[in-house]
Amino acid sequence: MRYVKLLWDLYQLKRNIKKSAARIQKLQGDKLQKVLTYAYQHSAYYRRTFEENGITKENIFKMPLSSFPTIDKIQLLEHFDELITVSDLNQEELRRFDKENTTDRKPLKGKYHVVHSSGSTGKPGYFIYDESAWNTMLLGIIRAALWNMSMSQILKFLACEPRIVYIAATDGHYGGAMAVGDGIEGVHAKQLHLDIKTPLHEWVSQIKRFKPNMIIGYPSAIKILAELIEKGEIELNIFRVISCGEPLGASLRNYLEYILKAEVINFYGASESLALGVEMDTAEGMILFDDMNVIEVQNGNMYLTSLYNFAQPLIRYRLSDSLTLRKPDENSRYPFTRAVGLLGREEDILWFEDRNGHREFLHPLAIEGFCIEGLKDYQFRQTCKDTFEMLAEISDSASENRIRREILLQMKGILRGKGLDYVQFFVKFVDEILPDLRTSKKRLIIKEIQKMEA
Repeated sequence: MRYVKLLWDLYQLKRNIKKSAARIQKLQGDKLQKVLTYAYQHSAYYRRTFEENGITKENIFKMPLSSFPTIDKIQLLEHFDELITVSDLNQEELRRFDKENTTDRKPLKGKYHVVHSSGSTGKPGYFIYDESAWNTMLLGIIRAALWNMSMSQILKFLACEPRIVYIAATDGHYGGAMAVGDGIEGVHAKQLHLDIKTPLHEWVSQIKRFKPNMIIGYPSAIKILAELIEKGEIELNIFRVISCGEPLGASLRNYLEYILKAEVINFYGASESLALGVEMDTAEGMILFDDMNVIEVQNGNMYLTSLYNFAQPLIRYRLSDSLTLRKPDENSRYPFTRAVGLLGREEDILWFEDRNGHREFLHPLAIEGFCIEGLKDYQFRQTCKDTFEMLAEISDSASENRIRREILLQMKGILRGKGLDYVQFFVKFVDEILPDLRTSKKRLIIKEIQKMEA
């Protein structure tokens, strides 16, 4: 995307932030009608499934979104070739492209951006964006990265030639790496990609040479950089931190803000739609981009409808995230829906069982909000049907005894409130919270019940 056009389009997108909630709902509804109509006319899969649910060309505009059929990843994999609306692609071709081209961001056939996602099923899935969808998405992530900045502030910032380091999994067709790379190029900033598999001493040497003033990446990876700064091994002057790719806990947010002396922005995206929302304030919650997507929560399930991807329409596509929605009211700062609390996944729910076989659960929203001075990061590990523990990483100067007491006191109240007094909870201090070896991302919850019972 050309630089001047990008800035103009960004200005136009940012104007939505100042509109009323009613105008955003109207904009969202207009875009939704276009997507539904296009999918019906150009996707064999959607035409068939719509008609099976009594939705036709004559009544498509009269039907509420809740009456349209849902789709999940398994169905997407099974019906991929008849779902997409472009005739010069198929799923097998995408698999070959993904396997043979793992080191660059070049589009397939010069026009299709391919995002690889394994997800909870373990089977590779592919999400394609044509140039129009990709550019729209890039505007969404740039708006999020520069959230709460005016256009004059943005122009001043870009004029200083920002130097941005991206720390995450950077090999392969990961949506984050591809979008961040193209977005940084779009605003003519300098960039450094640091793969989390890179040895730490190489991190230090590369960062010292590059001298970034903006950081984007997994919060667990950014934490490592912050620890290097805290120890005096690196000196940086950071303007802004963009956390993405995994949940950002309140304790880790506070730690990053304190060490890096910078605003921390929590960005929400998924392979299915790389620009979903942004969080500036944990109390305010995640602000969802209603001008780019429709997000529904029904019976505890989350469904996404992308309003800008016409090459691979995703209509009421089920995501495994678990969240609570709150519509904007007259006191809201922004005209967008908010997702209140942690954006956790279904597999993060802890289930317990007492001696009588009675089952009860703890949702990530209930146990994520630990904010204790000296507590840098934490992870929960369930080892039995009635036992779990917190792996806690603390600052060098912090007192283990004090932090243990505060954690146990808070958790005791949480368990009592859920009727889980029989559950045993322990605190174990560790040197470092490590990411999952398969995904390279830190998990909030690890379950080892089957391993323990085997």
